[in-house]
Amino acid sequence: MGRLRWQVAAAAAVGLALALEALPGVLRWLRSRRRRPRREVLFFPSQVTCTEALLRAPGAALAGLPEGCPCGLPHGESALSRLLRALLAARASLELCLFAFSSPQLGRAVQLLHQRGVRVRVVTDCDYMALNGSQIGLLRKAGIQVRHDQDLGYMHHKFAIVDKRVLITGSLNWTTQAIQNNRENVLIMEDDEYVRLFLEEFERIWEEFNPTKYTFFPQKKKSHSCAPPVSRAGGKSLSWHRTCRTSRQNQT
Repeated sequence: MGRLRWQVAAAAAVGLALALEALPGVLRWLRSRRRRPRREVLFFPSQVTCTEALLRAPGAALAGLPEGCPCGLPHGESALSRLLRALLAARASLELCLFAFSSPQLGRAVQLLHQRGVRVRVVTDCDYMALNGSQIGLLRKAGIQVRHDQDLGYMHHKFAIVDKRVLITGSLNWTTQAIQNNRENVLIMEDDEYVRLFLEEFERIWEEFNPTKYTFFPQKKKSHSCAPPVSRAGGKSLSWHRTCRTSRQNQT
């Protein structure tokens, strides 16, 4: 009888230990089921605030931020800082489909994600990526995959997909002008159906803009002139972008 009691007590102890080990996972699962999907709307123009605390590269932390930041900008939240936080939450993948991209802060955020090992893919418009101040050349130089159109129409989308789970979309072009001066909106949402539809559109465009399908000597009727890739002496490749001159008229 004593031996039986000992076996029962041992079995109960093992069961309790296993239950305690599994408890944190069960609690996380219950919390995730109770958590409401993210729904956030940002309106621009954004207040100008310091974003250095968000954009520190790994190993480059500045002690005492924000107090230790030498700039004189406010250190509170803003529409831009909330957009940066949504982007920097990426852990596995980031798809960007953007008409114009010249914001230094958003460009730094995308490069930081790339440095962290996040797979970043960018689709953009061939004309606007060639403008002074565009971040596209810097992203390519950092090793980020970029594809662009060869069409007469604009690649006018403005959306991002974070970890194939969060959709970021709206009227905002990712430019300093739009962020600081324009009346714009951005919607950040977790919705499986909307994310699926936007991801399908991204993948469709990504395949359509495959560089193997580029026409470097298009017919005159398309009014394109595209410079081929070049390389530096010594065999080192030089990041490049096409210069597209089109007959886009009366388009916005």
